[in-house]
Amino acid sequence: MRGPPPPARGATLNRTSSRFGLPDRQDDGDWLDARGEVDGAPAPLRTTVTIERPKTVITRNLSPDIGFDRSINPYRGCEHGCIYCFARPTHAFHDLSPGIDFETKLFAKPEAASLLRRELASPGYSPRSIALGTNTDPYQPIEEHRLITRSILEVLAETRHPLTITTKSNRVVRDIDILAPMAADRLAAVCISVTSLTPEIARTLEPRAPHPRRRLAAVRALSDAGIPAYVSISPVVPGITDHEVEHIVAAAAEAGARGAFFLPVRLPFEVAPLFRAWLDEHFPDRAGKVMAIIQSLRGGRDNDPQFFTRMQGQGPWADLMRTRFAIALRRHGLAGMRLDLRTDLFRAPERGGQMRLL
Repeated sequence: MRGPPPPARGATLNRTSSRFGLPDRQDDGDWLDARGEVDGAPAPLRTTVTIERPKTVITRNLSPDIGFDRSINPYRGCEHGCIYCFARPTHAFHDLSPGIDFETKLFAKPEAASLLRRELASPGYSPRSIALGTNTDPYQPIEEHRLITRSILEVLAETRHPLTITTKSNRVVRDIDILAPMAADRLAAVCISVTSLTPEIARTLEPRAPHPRRRLAAVRALSDAGIPAYVSISPVVPGITDHEVEHIVAAAAEAGARGAFFLPVRLPFEVAPLFRAWLDEHFPDRAGKVMAIIQSLRGGRDNDPQFFTRMQGQGPWADLMRTRFAIALRRHGLAGMRLDLRTDLFRAPERGGQMRLL
């Protein structure tokens, strides 16, 4: 029998994958959960952070159904603990579990800014928008002290390089002082993820992410500062959050968002059994129904890896969701809002790491 789920974590399982068979790595730091314990409360799982020293920091992709070709992820793993996170299987590469390990055994790249500066200085570099937060959240709790995301923004601001940020944390407003001047030159935009406005659902779906209302407050703060802010309803979980789509679009418009989009839930690799265990734990009354709808979206499988359909889903349920979403966008004046960032202002740093004087 499976025991009770760990307190304040998303996954209920912690099965280690051995797909890649890499040796163990040393972890450092257990400070994040070093706080007072409540009498009678379960002992908290400590979050550890491993320093990662890659040779490059810009990740390239050729996927035809993704609107960017390069991204930066300052961290691996994510303490927000979103049960649906499609990045969970990447922890298997480290011989770690895509379950609780993904939420508690994190990797940080403190040299990301210097690596970025070097890559931008490459003679063959051609600027296109860099996406932050495409895999794991750049503003998860450890960013509060490590400031790796902020150091990346500083380099992009210096070089006048366009960027987009995707996050479900209101911590992004801390960096308005960098983002607002960039946005004034059409160099920056932020997408805030809001999957549910119901606190009880959010607490289990994404247990360590900020309250949805705080995220909407971040949309307002960004918008008031002149920074294009968008809302991502991603993923929509049928039978759990799909009834909230119109309400989230309305709340996004009220908060000053320039646009919104949605994606149906994806369950690649190890995410599917984690998600099924989560359903059994938190929504046993509708687990079968939820998975039946997901499989109808995915051609009878838990996951559809094909380009384009993996992002949109297929069948009557997907068609209905797209129709509902389009109507909600038109009703609230968010239809047709597109992102347009400049690349012609880019100034490459000198090869030695210094900026040009003129």
